[in-house]
Amino acid sequence: MSAKRTLESLPRGSSVANGSEAGGTAQPIRRTGGPQLVATSLLAPGSHVERNPGTPLDLDVVRAIRVNRSAVERRAATIPSRRTVKKDWQAAWLLRAITLMDLTTLSGDDTPGFVRRLCQKARNPVRRDILAALGAQDLDIKTGAVCVYHAMVPTAVDALEGSGIPVAAVSTGFPAGLSPFEQRVEEIRQSVAAGAKEIDIVITRGHVLTGNWQALYDEVKAFRQACGDAHMKSILATGELATLTNVARASMVAMQAGSDFIKTSTGKEPVNATLPFGLVMTRMIREYGEQTGHVVGFKPAGGIRTARQALDFMTLMKEELGNRWLQPDLFRFGASALLTDVERQLEHFVTGRYAAAHRHPMI
Repeated sequence: MSAKRTLESLPRGSSVANGSEAGGTAQPIRRTGGPQLVATSLLAPGSHVERNPGTPLDLDVVRAIRVNRSAVERRAATIPSRRTVKKDWQAAWLLRAITLMDLTTLSGDDTPGFVRRLCQKARNPVRRDILAALGAQDLDIKTGAVCVYHAMVPTAVDALEGSGIPVAAVSTGFPAGLSPFEQRVEEIRQSVAAGAKEIDIVITRGHVLTGNWQALYDEVKAFRQACGDAHMKSILATGELATLTNVARASMVAMQAGSDFIKTSTGKEPVNATLPFGLVMTRMIREYGEQTGHVVGFKPAGGIRTARQALDFMTLMKEELGNRWLQPDLFRFGASALLTDVERQLEHFVTGRYAAAHRHPMI
């Protein structure tokens, strides 16, 4: 008897090792032609949650937030070992990881041709022979979005037409966020007008470092209004905020101001997405949800290059927020190199051999 055992079938808090669940009998997926790793419904976008409308700024809540750094680091250190995902289970999780990626190019040498090729990779992120061997050829695997600078938005929108893949634009003076305020707001409006469905804004780090929470709230709220129907991800640049308490407070203010997602980094800071930052931010998402009933997504970005790192962040989401945060409308990776390693791991699962990275080019 074969069983379609997927990550969504796992109870929260269970331990997975070599395809088995703690407290139960393992039901591995049998390889009949190719393992049926995931049901179509698992990879399809979930019913989209109602957008976070924000709340009035509550300085009492913000100032009461304190973070115990040593406790966070101890807890974060246990996350990679809490779920040892192997074999069929790992392949299923990695297929899911692809659907959670914002495939990204944010380089000074970006060209329209490069962006078009990246968009083609977003449409077809895994070689068809690998998908066929996995029994996943009919699952319409594609990335969660393509993320580019404003100048490349029209090119990406045209290249992705009919795919259902949204274009995300970094904005508001990315990465430093220090251009004149009205210019930053206008940049959002122009990207939305050009067809971007998601806007990744950057906050003014100085507001956090000086404790000017009202200024941060007003800034993010103005950006949210400029986004209109486009979903907004607020980049906190956690590596530049000095303390985990600042990261937590900035997360709360950004959510109160109406952010649809909070995001760790621009990818340009010396320290980018780490599990301690992720743990603090997901705890704030949970606390904000308990206080308001509103749901906010999370996006780690910067330095996530390996399948192992992706699995660690997916484990964090499952442990802290539950399965619902393993859908692309509530969780994304900022990824420019991650897809190559995920595809290599999937080929290894199929063939038992690791391919050289150049066999899985991004473009």
